[in-house]
Amino acid sequence: MEGAIMKRALQGVIVQGAVGGSLAGLIVALWFFVVDLVAGQPFHAPASLAAALFHQQAAEATLRLVASYTVLHFGVFALLGVAMAWAIAPLEAPPRTLLGVVFGFLVLDVVFYSALLLTGARLLDVLPWQHVLGANLVAGVALMAYLHRVQHDARPLGPVALRTHPLLWRGLVTGLIGAAAVALWFFALDLVAGHPFRTPGALGSTLVLGATGPAQIQVSLGTVAGYTVVHLAAFAVAGVVFVAVAEQVERAPALLLVITLALIILEAVVVTTMALGAEWVLGTVGWWSIGIGNLLAVSAMGWYVWSTHPVLRERLRHGPVEVRV
Repeated sequence: MEGAIMKRALQGVIVQGAVGGSLAGLIVALWFFVVDLVAGQPFHAPASLAAALFHQQAAEATLRLVASYTVLHFGVFALLGVAMAWAIAPLEAPPRTLLGVVFGFLVLDVVFYSALLLTGARLLDVLPWQHVLGANLVAGVALMAYLHRVQHDARPLGPVALRTHPLLWRGLVTGLIGAAAVALWFFALDLVAGHPFRTPGALGSTLVLGATGPAQIQVSLGTVAGYTVVHLAAFAVAGVVFVAVAEQVERAPALLLVITLALIILEAVVVTTMALGAEWVLGTVGWWSIGIGNLLAVSAMGWYVWSTHPVLRERLRHGPVEVRV
C-alpha cells in the first residue's frame, strides 16, 4: 500500500513538472516569437538555433528547421520542469518566486553547456543573451506559479508574499515611485523635443542591440521594453537601499550626517558616470537632464519614505540629533 502511494506521488510530481516545464517552454517560445515579429523576421530564433545545433546553413526559416527545434525545445523544458518539481518535492519546499529565478539561470546554464559539449554550438552567439536570460527568468517564475497552483499551497506567492517582508515591500514601492518620476521626466523631455520615447529607445538600443552612436538608435517596443525592465530593476534595488538607510537613521539618528555624505558622494559619482557614458544618447542636455531626473527621483522617494515612517519624522522634527564625526 505504501509503495503504491509513493508511486502515485511520484507520478504526480512527474506530470506536474512536465506540464509546468512545457508551460515555461511556451512562454520562452512566445517571447522570441514576439521579438522576431518586431524585428520583421518571423521564426528567426528557432530556425537559427536549429541550424546551429544541427550544423546547417539557414538562409531562411523553413518548416523543417522550426519544427525540429520546437520538438527539442519543449522536450528539454518538460525534462527540466520534472527535475525542478522532483527537487523541491522531498524538501517540502513551497514553490517560490526565487526558485523560479534559479530555474531561469539553470535553464541558461544547462542549455548553453549541453549544446556546447554535445554539438560544439555556442547558442548565446546566435541569440542575444539578454533575451535568453529574460525569457528564461519569466518562464521560471511561471513554472513556480503553476506548481504553486496545482499543489494548492495556501502560502502567498510573488508580490503578495513580499508583504511578509516589510523592508523589501516598502523598498520596492519606493523604488517604483523613483523609477516613475525619472520615466515621466524623460518622457516629457522627449515629447517637447518631438521624439517620444527616444531616451529609453536609445538606452535600450545600447543595452539590447549594442548601439554606439545616434545612427544606430531604434525606438521600438523591444528596445523600450528592454530598457524599462533594467530601469525598474535598478530602482527597485535603490528603493530597498533607500528604505534600509532611512530605517537605520530611524534607529540611530547619530548616523544621519555620515549617511547623508555617503549618499551625496554616490549621487555625484552616478551623475558624472551616466552623463559621460550617455552623452551621445542624451545630446547636449545629458548632464543636467540626468541630474534633474535623479533629483526628482530622490525627492519622490524621500517624500514616500517620510510619509510612511512616522517615527523617523518625529525623531528628525523634535528629537535632538547628535552627530559624531
